[in-house]
Amino acid sequence: MKERLQKIISAYGVASRRAAEKMILDGRVSVDGEQATLGMSADPDAQTIEIDGLPLSAPPEHVYIMLYKPRGYVTTMSDERGRSRTVGTLVDCGTRVYPVGRLDMASEGLLIMTNDGEAALALTHPRKLVDKAYRVTVEPASDEKIAALAAMGELDGERIVPPGVDVLSRNGERWRIEMVIHEGKNRQIRRMCEQQGMAVKRLKRVRIGELKLGMLSPGEWRYLDREETDYIKSLR
Repeated sequence: MKERLQKIISAYGVASRRAAEKMILDGRVSVDGEQATLGMSADPDAQTIEIDGLPLSAPPEHVYIMLYKPRGYVTTMSDERGRSRTVGTLVDCGTRVYPVGRLDMASEGLLIMTNDGEAALALTHPRKLVDKAYRVTVEPASDEKIAALAAMGELDGERIVPPGVDVLSRNGERWRIEMVIHEGKNRQIRRMCEQQGMAVKRLKRVRIGELKLGMLSPGEWRYLDREETDYIKSLR
């Protein structure tokens, strides 16, 4: 059965769909000896698909991993800017996996890594509205600023679902809050807080949908259990 090339490449565990699209645009992918183009479909059972001249191998068994990303690490498997502290250096499971979504270098917490491209897409696609919970330390905070944060329906001209916001503790103007967002736009929480006049001093993701960070420590990882894996698969 024919499918989009980037979907096939992702399903075979080579790269995420976005990275697969770049491979196609860079001219690294061919179908039956002809250079592929973005938007092209193919049948992996009936046609020869090659990347850098090498045929796709049989798709690997899907692997699902939860990592506590520490602060100071880049959410990528390798970094073209030469920074060695990437999440790819933290996980050695014998199979190539890649991160689902992003946490910026200064942020920490729950990061899912997998070679299941369909699961990765389901967890990050805006239409799925998979909520994400963060523990955030902000300063200077006030009741008025927190109320305005919770009422935000727009961010830099783009519509967003207003976040859930709960105050966990207060220490003068430095407050610790929990925020639940749904879109996962680039640096979304930092930008939202900045728009309300608050700087983010610490940001930790603790939950994605039904997946919880639990007792993992920075740099530790584990395989998802059966219940967690079934949850991810149910999102497809």
